[in-house]
Amino acid sequence: MDDYATQLSIAGSVGNSGVMTEVIWEEAPSLQSPLLVVAFEGWFDAGECATGAIQWIVDQHDARRIARIDPEEFFDFQENRPHVEIAVDGERRIKWPSLDAHVIENDFPHDLVLLSGLEPRMRWRTFCDSVVEIAHDTKCEMVVTLGAMVAGIPHSRPAEVKGSAASAELARRLGLDRPSYQGPTGIIGTLHDALDSANLPVISLRVGVPHYVAGPPNPKGTRALLAEFEKVTGVPTGYSDLDASVLEWEQRVSDAVEQDSEIVGYVRQLEEEADRAEASDLPSGDDLAAEFQKFLREQRDE
Repeated sequence: MDDYATQLSIAGSVGNSGVMTEVIWEEAPSLQSPLLVVAFEGWFDAGECATGAIQWIVDQHDARRIARIDPEEFFDFQENRPHVEIAVDGERRIKWPSLDAHVIENDFPHDLVLLSGLEPRMRWRTFCDSVVEIAHDTKCEMVVTLGAMVAGIPHSRPAEVKGSAASAELARRLGLDRPSYQGPTGIIGTLHDALDSANLPVISLRVGVPHYVAGPPNPKGTRALLAEFEKVTGVPTGYSDLDASVLEWEQRVSDAVEQDSEIVGYVRQLEEEADRAEASDLPSGDDLAAEFQKFLREQRDE
């Protein structure tokens, strides 16, 4: 580790914004047009689809950890208890709740910084400042948040991913919605506000998960998020490698549904509603990715 990275490996660093944060740096990478991709376990991660998507990308490529957010300030350890583990060498170790940032450098249109872990339980504004620091110090050009929500949809139809952006210009160019939700929010909603205030472009991609089978794993929701992320950004994710797992999951759920005639009727009703819904007229994947790249080039030139 070089001297700069060593100096940064101190909890309570000061980011470019001048705000004291809780980022512990292990490396100061030099990246090519990076994107920050974020997902958190918890309220906005039904079926662990969102964190599963990030873990899939990390596992598929030569990802390495460059930073972590110190959990001490953001968790009640009586609620989120650390785990005792016995390592291969027989040593007893404590595993604390983790909030890790990994980086992938590859022949992609963009390098990736991937941040995931447990949704913090407290000090959300300080936590968001820490995420903004990671985005700024790695010179990320855009942030993409991933999420998953339970919904009244059938497991037997394609998983729908919805996207939104607070920026009217970005939403228009990528065919995304503007946020319209009002009510209680989670860390993702709070983070979007902090990123907007820091003038960092951010988009949200979220997939619907059938409420009657909301538990993990849900490879169908994960695959849908990966496919949409690739479609929008042009960064390959290898999502088609999940096809076999998706078919197995669908069959397992269908077999369970068929054991209860009331649930069978309910699922059929959901299927009919889904079939009646109008398909959205979205741009092609190539068009979306091209518009995404054009937007980022214009951001650099400003």
